[in-house]
Amino acid sequence: MTQARSKASSGSPFEASIGFSRAIRVGNRILVSGTAPVEADGSSTPGDAEAQAARCLQIIVEAVETLGGTAADVVRTRMFLVNPADAAAVGRAHGKIFGDIRPASTMLAGAVLLRPEWLIEIEAEAVLDHA
Repeated sequence: MTQARSKASSGSPFEASIGFSRAIRVGNRILVSGTAPVEADGSSTPGDAEAQAARCLQIIVEAVETLGGTAADVVRTRMFLVNPADAAAVGRAHGKIFGDIRPASTMLAGAVLLRPEWLIEIEAEAVLDHA
């Protein structure tokens, strides 16, 4: 039997053109797609890697909340950095949201992202205990 799927959109222009959902919930799992620093109007978030990571994480938490979860339900994050020198800055942004939650996490450097101004892309997974 196929489980019902719920989807969340962030309004990214890439969702429709590429054909993906920002996040999808199946049962008690929420999977959040790779999330780039994109503003509501489709423009790229200005600033350094920390500011861009904060925007990515804001989008991720909003998607998880739309599907019935919270930041505390996030069990894994994956961070794709263009420049390894940005690791500390991205880590600070991640720590502001997940410092007490401490999900499993991976940080990779050397990524080539879809827009040259993007310094970071992040994906996440959440498991809801109350589902």
